[in-house]
Amino acid sequence: MVDGFAFFDTEIGRCALAWNERGLVGVQLPARRVLATRARVLRRFPAREGTPPPDVQRAIDAMAALLRGEAVDLSTITLDLGGVPPFHQRVYEVARKIPPGRTMTYGEIAIRLGDADAARAVGQAMAQNPFPIVVPCHRVVAADGKLGGFSADGGVDTKRRMLAIEGAAAAGAPTLFDAVDRSG
Repeated sequence: MVDGFAFFDTEIGRCALAWNERGLVGVQLPARRVLATRARVLRRFPAREGTPPPDVQRAIDAMAALLRGEAVDLSTITLDLGGVPPFHQRVYEVARKIPPGRTMTYGEIAIRLGDADAARAVGQAMAQNPFPIVVPCHRVVAADGKLGGFSADGGVDTKRRMLAIEGAAAAGAPTLFDAVDRSG
């Protein structure tokens, strides 16, 4: 169930989010045209556009700040994960811990989940992420450091732009595993 949705402007374009009493229900990244973004929001979130409650407005402000290049932690934003499969929930929990300016590979997330062979399943979970920006799927890259896919309009160019705003190198950005001493 969705209580409402709202649009907000960012450095990458006009985004939207939807909420209910349990938290955010979803985030919509911008389409090439504002009317296309509106159409997607109306399909995804059958509700009325409205004034966000204070906690949702704080989430909007934080996402906009992140996309201006501020190092903002979005991990405290409450999400309604009611319709999200359990494996995806676990993937999103790991991804939410990736700080701005860093990346993690699909395989690294799989390892953190205890199944090194689950990289492809991690990729599928990221492709179905209903909370882009808050669950930073743009920070998840392929094993070779390449950006991999990105299902938002603009594809990899949008992913590259989001990473650049955060101060991460477009390709070959340091991963969290790179930042950890694993020598002993």
